[in-house]
Amino acid sequence: MTRILFVCLGNICRSPLAEGILRAMARDRPEIEVDSAGTAAWHVGKAPDPRSVAIAARHGIDISSLRARQVSRDDFSRFDLILAMDDANLEDLRAIAPVGARAQLRRFLERDVPDPYYGGDDGFADVHAMLEQGCAALLAERGNAT
Repeated sequence: MTRILFVCLGNICRSPLAEGILRAMARDRPEIEVDSAGTAAWHVGKAPDPRSVAIAARHGIDISSLRARQVSRDDFSRFDLILAMDDANLEDLRAIAPVGARAQLRRFLERDVPDPYYGGDDGFADVHAMLEQGCAALLAERGNAT
């Protein structure tokens, strides 16, 4: 079993979209468990941003039932891999990670995934494309990409 957690700031734009994309790509890989969370608590309990829901739906993925949550200390022992969307998220994760945490922390992509929250629909489309490529690469890294 490989447990992967995607993390962004509020858990309503980038990380739930990444969660939905990887779940869809790995649907035939029951050994992969995927979740998402945010470093901040502003949106806890809320659905993903409607623009994330819309871009996911355009690609045949339903993320409308996901609900935002904040990263917890337990996540550092529950997950094998915690992937931050940008350097600020990674810094926040490192600051709260318990000593001896088993999860590997790293930025998801080699570059920051920009937060599309304050932009328009094009930003969400660009982010979706980045996440889709990143998820395909992650599955290839984990073996037998779909």
